[in-house]
Amino acid sequence: MTTSLDALPKIGAPATRALTEAGYTSLRGLASVSRAELSRLHGVGPKAIRIIEDALEEHGLALT
Repeated sequence: MTTSLDALPKIGAPATRALTEAGYTSLRGLASVSRAELSRLHGVGPKAIRIIEDALEEHGLALT
């Protein structure tokens, strides 16, 4: 199943809140973010980052 570039992937409520509060509201917006930057957000752990990376990869994109 392909994740829309205009939405965040299903990563759990804490990670979704952390991303939204940091201004990231779409998968497309995460393509220019570093793994380290995401890791610093409270609520975004290794599992959420893996899900984001997999969703980006579906579209030929990646974290920086």
